[in-house]
Amino acid sequence: MHVTLVYVHVKPERVDDFIAAMRANHEASVQEHGNRRFDVLRDPADPARFCIYEAYATEADAKAHKLTAHYITWRDQVADMMAEPRTGVTWSGLFPAG
Repeated sequence: MHVTLVYVHVKPERVDDFIAAMRANHEASVQEHGNRRFDVLRDPADPARFCIYEAYATEADAKAHKLTAHYITWRDQVADMMAEPRTGVTWSGLFPAG
């Protein structure tokens, strides 16, 4: 399983906008081929920080996600909401298996 943790720091005044954009991206992403999880997490100590847990069956499925219309729309929509560039860290999922 191919897992990416995406860390996002949003401008405090744009948090509500980010959450709305993230909901639309989440709802479409969980319908994608190969998607296993697409969790959106919020830091309780800093409500402007988020972690997105993306799990896909294969690396190819994860790459295909970045070519979808909903991802491209989300990426462009949230670009000016970021307090700093988002970062993604890739992991190999062991359990549960793919």
